[in-house]
Amino acid sequence: MCRGLAALPSTCIERPSAEDTLQGGQLFEKLLANKHGVAAFRAFLCSEFSEENIDFWLACEDYKNTKTSSKLMLKAQKIYDDFVKVQAPKEVNLDSLTRVIVTRNLTNPNNSCFQVAQERTYSLMEKDSFPRFLKSNLFFDLLKYI
Repeated sequence: MCRGLAALPSTCIERPSAEDTLQGGQLFEKLLANKHGVAAFRAFLCSEFSEENIDFWLACEDYKNTKTSSKLMLKAQKIYDDFVKVQAPKEVNLDSLTRVIVTRNLTNPNNSCFQVAQERTYSLMEKDSFPRFLKSNLFFDLLKYI
């Protein structure tokens, strides 16, 4: 469910320096490492009808931290059903080769079975959505709180 950017505390993410802005990849990493930055970016993606990308990326981050094999299997199937399989409710834009790799990895789930798909989604967000986010009102609203 998409929600607007709620009021943020004054200590969310550091104001980006000119160097950070020029090195967008590092700024993108900082944004994703901060819950308020993620919330602002997710709100932006909702406005573009592409929030499935951040949702998938976050689900993969959670998945990578799963310790037990039984939970790995359950989470892997849920992520696959929600994001990867064709016609999934929140299907992410993956090429057919990546989809095949992930499907094959599901036969023996481990903490990195979604790595290729997560990297592709990360790259898509970083190169496509993030530059637009930096020009958006949501980003400027986020800056008011830092």
